[in-house]
Amino acid sequence: MLVENDNLKVAPKVDELLTLKAGKIVSDIENGSIAWSNELVAHVIELKTNGPAKSTDDLADKFHANIMEINALLQPLDLKLLGSASHPLMNPNTDTQLWKHSYSKIYALYNTIFNCKGHGWSNVQSTHINLPFYDDKEFEQLHAAIRVLLPLLPGLCASSPILDGQITGFKDTRLEFYKTNQKEIPELTGMVIPERVFSKLDYHATIFEPIKRAIQPYDKDKILDQHFLNSRGAIARFDRNAIEIRLMDIQECPKADIAICALVIEVLKALVNKEFCTLKEQKMWIKEDLFLILNDTIKHAENSKIENLEYLHLFGIESSSSVNEVWKHLYNAVKSKLHKSHHKAIEVILKEGTLATRLLKAIGNDTTEAHIISVYKDMQNCLKTNTLFQP
Repeated sequence: MLVENDNLKVAPKVDELLTLKAGKIVSDIENGSIAWSNELVAHVIELKTNGPAKSTDDLADKFHANIMEINALLQPLDLKLLGSASHPLMNPNTDTQLWKHSYSKIYALYNTIFNCKGHGWSNVQSTHINLPFYDDKEFEQLHAAIRVLLPLLPGLCASSPILDGQITGFKDTRLEFYKTNQKEIPELTGMVIPERVFSKLDYHATIFEPIKRAIQPYDKDKILDQHFLNSRGAIARFDRNAIEIRLMDIQECPKADIAICALVIEVLKALVNKEFCTLKEQKMWIKEDLFLILNDTIKHAENSKIENLEYLHLFGIESSSSVNEVWKHLYNAVKSKLHKSHHKAIEVILKEGTLATRLLKAIGNDTTEAHIISVYKDMQNCLKTNTLFQP
């Protein structure tokens, strides 16, 4: 997100940033291996790999170089980028400005249906991973593995513990909003955990068709795409044969983001390769049971306690464990396959806690605006140094 240098207020000036880079108003810029684009709200810029990346090994440096370039462009505007999944002081009712340029018709329709002036719409930043599949068999394996891993993700990634200048009681407040963000049309998000569907045909019948029927009364001109309307925590993108994981809060710097992505990818590979349990055991899990675990992790992140031994058995764990202990176990299992550049970041998170936990430690009992700004400015510096926030 773009924020003002002195008071950290959100700055709806992504169009000015993109104009500074491209020389004219555009919504997408290809900057070598990284691309920039606008988002729903005018203060958030999206950075993504410019097409699929074969490896995560050098991505943190590439994203960091782009962040440094963006901050240099923003300097004359007296603005800077800020990481983490939500702004701690933003008032979405007064500070929200939607993107006014390309796609604005789509954004305006979303706003009409859902009123996008809420934290769950206008004050969110997440990291998405798109993982490819070739055919129905690979889709089945990947979807089964992702579904069972989703409940654990906030225990690694939670970074949104403060909204409206208050400690919310949820380490992952972004996801707390995510659950009910589209309550007007519940078919879109479902129970966040996707249904037990393991083929393209079944996915269309179970997820896409109900979405199409539900949106029809609102979308008379048929401008909304089913792939975008589907808001589960992981969505099948049959338009590009990938599953997109959406439950990960953005971190304080690319080094942390990419290390988390790399770890998640290796754990999913281990699940697909049946290193912990069988495909049949992964496919058994219904969304309601997985949601119960996710719901607690949204609140407590790495400190969430899992008593469900059948679930823990999926990862080769035999006794009740905290989510932090589960991630330590999974990290040890795949560490040798992770590039060494990711080790330190993961170890800081596993030892010191999620970014949410570290932010709360730095805030302590002082939730004055001045103190929150001071802590988040310290965290903002992590974008410059590409190092993890340690209070």
